[in-house]
Amino acid sequence: MSEHTYTPKSKFGKWFNDRLPLLSLASHLTDYPTPKNLNYWWTFGGILTFCLLSQIITGLVLAMHYVAHADLAFNSVEHIMRDVNYGWLIRYIHSNGASMFFLAVYIHIFRSLFYGSYKSPREIIWILGMIIYLLMMATAFMGYVLPWGQMSFWGATVITNLFSAIPLFGESITTWLWGGYSVDNPTLTRFFSLHYLFPFLILGLVILHIWALHVPGNNNPIGIDVKKPSKDTVPFHPYITIKDLFALLIFLIIFSGFIFFAPNVLGHSDNYIQANPLVTPKHIVPEWYLLPFYAILRSVPDKLGGVILMFGSIFILMALPWLDSSKVRSSVFRPLNKIFFWVLVIDVLALGYVGAMPAEGLYLVVARVGTLYYFAHFLVILPLLSRIEKTQPLPLSITEPVLTGMPKVEFIKSDKPDV
Repeated sequence: MSEHTYTPKSKFGKWFNDRLPLLSLASHLTDYPTPKNLNYWWTFGGILTFCLLSQIITGLVLAMHYVAHADLAFNSVEHIMRDVNYGWLIRYIHSNGASMFFLAVYIHIFRSLFYGSYKSPREIIWILGMIIYLLMMATAFMGYVLPWGQMSFWGATVITNLFSAIPLFGESITTWLWGGYSVDNPTLTRFFSLHYLFPFLILGLVILHIWALHVPGNNNPIGIDVKKPSKDTVPFHPYITIKDLFALLIFLIIFSGFIFFAPNVLGHSDNYIQANPLVTPKHIVPEWYLLPFYAILRSVPDKLGGVILMFGSIFILMALPWLDSSKVRSSVFRPLNKIFFWVLVIDVLALGYVGAMPAEGLYLVVARVGTLYYFAHFLVILPLLSRIEKTQPLPLSITEPVLTGMPKVEFIKSDKPDV
């Protein structure tokens, strides 16, 4: 990455920039050299930034009116919906925004899996992204508890009980989370505090994630490094910013459709009933974006085994840069990996579906098969493909396929056969 030599024109600008180089930073971000072949799958980074800021802003407004008390929380949400000016809009933006946030992050993750954006030298970027994802899930779960409806209360009871399966410290962790010996008012206040705090931790990690990205630069659809910056790259502004804004506009149209026409379709009807510890819902489920992990959890009859597999299914992603050792990044040039990638997508969707169903009969069988394939994909299939897959030849540069469509090719040299 080339050094930036921006100099403000005004005297005040020079004085300010010498003491706090924000103007140089802003100019660097707009002039940042970006591979010219980035497609619309790369716009979800900007969409995710918008989602995070939207959640923080609407969350701050909601926190001004929400009461974190077991006797008052449900009614305070009703007060926001009925009495606060545009409270219904702010709450629907926040609740549906969580779903849109996860939709965008799943597309972002699977794009990285397909194009190999987790490979060297971007391992730290990938790990930071996975930490952000973990914090997102924790934040979303605690936010789901705050309305203090039936599904909120019993979802909190089921999930927090999982920690009791941890040997030696499990009971202590569960008691601390509850603030007592069951899910009650202390649990709600703890979750509200952490739900308020975590988005700011996520924001800090996002800044670190973007900073780490600017060290090696962006990956690109063909997965090769920039050879000639003058030919292979374009300035981030206006070329990439206009593409990002167009994608954000399309995303906002879809987002608005949910807010104004189907604001409750992604929620659960039981959560519009005030929490009652004496009445258990017929079927307890988390929000849709946590369903694949819920299916993995329930696929194992042993409580501790289910907890280990559920958390293992997330942490295994952090080891992905070392599990997949192929020299070729992009699945565009990896025919076998491309097939198994789509099998993984189908597998995750199937796990999400059975996670919403009762853990019995055929649903339980599908969950167990899906769980087995999920771990086999990362622990067996990817390491094996790295050794035996015969990859297609790569273009000589990013510019070749962009301009001609008939790129010259080069072969990746490796000690491994057929790579």
